[in-house]
Amino acid sequence: MTTHWSFPKRGDWATHDAKWRGNWSPYIPRNILLRYSKEGDLVLDQFAGGGTTLVEAKLLNRDIIGVDVNKIAISRSLEKIDFEFPGESGNVQLYEGDARNLHFIQDDSIDLICTHPPYANIIKYSEDLEEDLSRLKVKDFLIEMKRVASESYRVLKKGKFCAILMGDTRQKGHMVPMSFKVMHIFEEAGFNLKELIIKEQHNCKATGYWKTNSVRYNFLLIAHEYLFVFKK
Repeated sequence: MTTHWSFPKRGDWATHDAKWRGNWSPYIPRNILLRYSKEGDLVLDQFAGGGTTLVEAKLLNRDIIGVDVNKIAISRSLEKIDFEFPGESGNVQLYEGDARNLHFIQDDSIDLICTHPPYANIIKYSEDLEEDLSRLKVKDFLIEMKRVASESYRVLKKGKFCAILMGDTRQKGHMVPMSFKVMHIFEEAGFNLKELIIKEQHNCKATGYWKTNSVRYNFLLIAHEYLFVFKK
């Protein structure tokens, strides 16, 4: 109900787990899907990753298109959506493809975009996959996100919503507000900002290492991400 979301328990129902590094808690797409879509709607996650959004869409009777450039992500997503649950009827389509070129999706055909892109090269999901945005430094990542925003705007129906979770990073002791740069990129593509939600982070694996260094070098630990909900 508020613009502060906090889920201390990650969520382990259905086939969910935390084995795909950097995947979001299923509570996030579940809340997005329930608020901004209805049963039978067509949802898009163009950064499918570990398949969390796909599982939630299937459980909540939404049809969904999942896209990822990484064959490993596609394989994992196929495993995650391979279940049956009483009452579920959501249809999942998976494509090995690029979020910057969704040529296989028609204009104005998507009811909701619900996605969690990589945060530049903070977590690299491949070593030599040229199309993988997680291999790019922040400057180049932001350039390519302009193409992602343009394609997102093209495929989404007018009046519908696009929800994106983004985080920030530090470089040479200073904050790099990557999330807000992405927010502006989507606004420039034509979207209007409906909601700006602060999502609290829990149980970060690097906490011990960064806690020691935050004291040594006097900086605050990043303990939040931003969930932007845009409207076309």
